[in-house]
Amino acid sequence: MSTPQEPYQPGGAGLGSRQLPQQPHFGQDPDAAPFGLPGQPPPRNRRKLWIILAGAGGVLLLVVLGIILLVNIAGSATNQARGLADGFTKLVIAGDSSKAYDEYLDPALKEQLSKEAFISGIKSLEMDESCKPAYNDLKVGTENGTKSADIVGLITCEGKEVDLTYRFEGADELKMTNIKLRPAG
Repeated sequence: MSTPQEPYQPGGAGLGSRQLPQQPHFGQDPDAAPFGLPGQPPPRNRRKLWIILAGAGGVLLLVVLGIILLVNIAGSATNQARGLADGFTKLVIAGDSSKAYDEYLDPALKEQLSKEAFISGIKSLEMDESCKPAYNDLKVGTENGTKSADIVGLITCEGKEVDLTYRFEGADELKMTNIKLRPAG
């Protein structure tokens, strides 16, 4: 005699019952991918990585801009000091000591050094158009809103050299507060 077949009961595991493989439904199985190869994990969310990289890039950009700005400010002050020294020295070499005195010297230095003494001191150095200045040391700074520039160098002429030391100070406009011109030796 044969045994009668029992009707299919879901969830039942009878002898003659058949189980169909269950298909994964989206959202039920975290390991199942809706697209791609079966069993492949879904693509990772890299949002945090991009936020971190963007933040680091922003900080790096700010550092680079700060360095560029600092270099430009320091370079500008150095160029201004060099320009003052060049202008003054060219007037002195050209023999226009009166104009150099009037335009570049600070009133406090003018009180210590008369115009006549300044002009006669420059004439005693006997500089001519063969003389060329070279600045060996140039230091600029700012303290309590007062800018300063210290310039040390050498004026080279045919057959002689003249040591130079200038100091310029001021809040807005820099004026010479100290000068030393003497034959090198």
